[in-house]
Amino acid sequence: MALTVNIYYTGTDGNARKFAEEMKESGLMDKIRAEKGNLRYDYFLPMDDPETVLLIDAWENDDALDFHHKSPMMKDIAALREKYHLKMRVQKFQEINQI
Repeated sequence: MALTVNIYYTGTDGNARKFAEEMKESGLMDKIRAEKGNLRYDYFLPMDDPETVLLIDAWENDDALDFHHKSPMMKDIAALREKYHLKMRVQKFQEINQI
């Protein structure tokens, strides 16, 4: 069952955007997109909040997401989040198959 995770990264002085840019430039975004079970990994800029970046992250199932959370690159992501002093708000949505 597919699931989508929305993560809102919020900081100050443009740090959320700098974080997303470094995720892309460092190659971490491409590594995550290449992980088995990843369906989407994209950053967006909310028009009404210049200090927040939204990550839309979609996975084939909970197992794929769990594998991602246990991967070594999670330490790199956490280090970047700390570097830019970001707060996170997470929303998880699970696709429901209709009969």
